[in-house]
Amino acid sequence: MFIIYITIYNIIMYIAQPIIWIRLLWRSRRSPSYRKCWLERYGFYRKSIQSDGIILHAVSLGETLAAIPLIRALQQRYPKITITLTAMTPTGIELARSKFSHNTHCSYLPYDLPGAMKRFINQVKPRLVIAMETELWPNLINILYQRKIPFIIANARLSYRSFTGYNRFSYFISLIMKRITLIAAQNKEDASRFLKLGFKKNQLFITGNLKYDIEMNQDLLNKISFLKKNWIKKRQVWIASSTHSGEEILLLQAHKHLLTRFPNLLMILAPRHPERFISVKNITEQAGLSYIMRSNGVAPSKETQVIINDTIGELMLLYGVSDIAFIGGSLVKHGGHNPLEPAAHSIPLIMGPYTFNFNDICIKLCKSNGLITVTDTESLVKAVAMLLVNQQCRVNYGYRAIKVLQHNQGALKQLLGLLDSYLLVQK
Repeated sequence: MFIIYITIYNIIMYIAQPIIWIRLLWRSRRSPSYRKCWLERYGFYRKSIQSDGIILHAVSLGETLAAIPLIRALQQRYPKITITLTAMTPTGIELARSKFSHNTHCSYLPYDLPGAMKRFINQVKPRLVIAMETELWPNLINILYQRKIPFIIANARLSYRSFTGYNRFSYFISLIMKRITLIAAQNKEDASRFLKLGFKKNQLFITGNLKYDIEMNQDLLNKISFLKKNWIKKRQVWIASSTHSGEEILLLQAHKHLLTRFPNLLMILAPRHPERFISVKNITEQAGLSYIMRSNGVAPSKETQVIINDTIGELMLLYGVSDIAFIGGSLVKHGGHNPLEPAAHSIPLIMGPYTFNFNDICIKLCKSNGLITVTDTESLVKAVAMLLVNQQCRVNYGYRAIKVLQHNQGALKQLLGLLDSYLLVQK
């Protein structure tokens, strides 16, 4: 029966390829990186990949960020094991390559076509494959199962929406579940949904969320200190991070209102996707605000009102020089982004009403009074103004946010304990 289902799945995947090519070309209009490395997406690699190690798949930028502490811990624990870090987006690949050079190969994971996946697995010859969050690629999972290569889903989450979608093909998904070696879920709700899809209880563990295990190394702290002294100086700063289409107009309107009361206020505007850097620059110009681009490397002058962050992998640095953080994707129905990175810097967190991508984290923050929710430009202006005026209030919100972060750490340690049984023989 599985053969029938996987055959139907493969036919659909092959039919979808022209649509995927059109989509890549369309996105490449604004981001040329989407035109690169197409051969890798089909399992052909120009450079040889070191084999006999670990494949760690982190789909896009967010998963790659969450995977960084895990990769570094694995490298320290098993220095002789090579890690192949894969992603599906140019931003994920770019971040990975900027963070890792020693003993780590970064490449695209091929599309889930039988030939492409076999070529990839034949070249890498992994002893273990780890996927971040929820990546159910039937061909990849089946090939690994046939070759007796363990496949583990780490930091696994399964939203109600995703569960409903998978449940429509419950029998096929249950057969896929039987081929997965282990799942390390973020919480009880996620674990329960995996069980309902047919996963075995004795192979399911609740380890917590890796996103709480944030790195704050000395190099980062030194860079923050330098920017505060030579870049920000004594200005108050608020950052609007990971913003999406439709949000920047509202955020810049809020900043213009705030400037009437706080004329020395500096805003850092960080769009989520690189292909939108130019459009955000145009929106800022149309708003009549003085701005600089982060990539230019120049320090803001007294006249600078907005810094547009058009670099990859610098959000932790920019949170460190900010007094207040608004996390984007939450004023529009995208579902929000990770609020824990600014929480690590003990600064107040503000989000819009749409936080379903990080529902569990946001509930914890709200219960601890470590997150301010706004609904529109007016409420955002009031929240930022209140925090700018009241230093003690800023300190209190930041303190409560970092306490939530610290209280929920430990997922990395638990996950490493589970991985040991698959890797100790290779140490």
